Amino acid sequence: MVSEQKKPARILAIAGSDSGGGAGIQADIKTITALGGYALTALTALTAQNTQGVQAILPVPPEFLRTQIRCVLDDLGADAIKTGMLGGAAEIQCVSEEIVRYRQIMPGLPVVIDPVMVAKGGASLLAEEALSCLKTQLFPQATVLTPNLPEAEKLTGMSLLSVEDMRQAARVLREMSGAAVLVKGGHLSGDMLVDVLLDEDGFTEFSDTRITTRHTHGTGCTLASALATGLAQKLPLRRAVENARVYVRHAILTAPGFGAGAGPLWHAHAWYKIL
Repeated sequence: MVSEQKKPARILAIAGSDSGGGAGIQADIKTITALGGYALTALTALTAQNTQGVQAILPVPPEFLRTQIRCVLDDLGADAIKTGMLGGAAEIQCVSEEIVRYRQIMPGLPVVIDPVMVAKGGASLLAEEALSCLKTQLFPQATVLTPNLPEAEKLTGMSLLSVEDMRQAARVLREMSGAAVLVKGGHLSGDMLVDVLLDEDGFTEFSDTRITTRHTHGTGCTLASALATGLAQKLPLRRAVENARVYVRHAILTAPGFGAGAGPLWHAHAWYKIL
């Protein structure tokens, strides 16, 4: 048995299932495990998908989602929560209520909200009427938000064409939520990829050279899960972001090359290690 001092951090991932294994709950489990955490899960939906797109979605009833979250937290507990694809307003409300309830036991629990709206192949993963509920109910529970550019545009109503635009969007989202905001710049053109973090200490920009590849399915889920794992392991936010970005970059560089479309990453490259 693992000693009390060496027990792994527990991360609850609340998201949809990806039958292709590259994103969603499957990416969450792989990432958390590779980085030395213990993955707990609550499924919001089943999806039939592969590297070429989402073929079908079967939502999980909100009350069954609530039961999953509650029974896991009440028995095993969690040191951080990460959310991904949620679906509709009822699911968002359920998740928000359960986070509030658990924080009565675990005040200060880190919560990473990845506001997943559209799959890489273009399928909608968030009901249009759920957007307001996401902003008003779930965002106030966030420790950090991790939108990509299309998501940040949808949330702010802004057109984001530059790093300065990303900084402005981060300001708007921080004002909206009270959370730290990591705006991911992968959709900007150019050879450099820049992510912008805004927290209580101000702005930090993280940059690296762009990797030319089609194997990027699940990068958002993977980054959010890696970030949640770092926070659960008591890393400071900026260090957790740095580590998560390094982990994702190496997962892209070592991608197995599966599928004819947007291929998955190789999550097992860093078994219990991070550069």
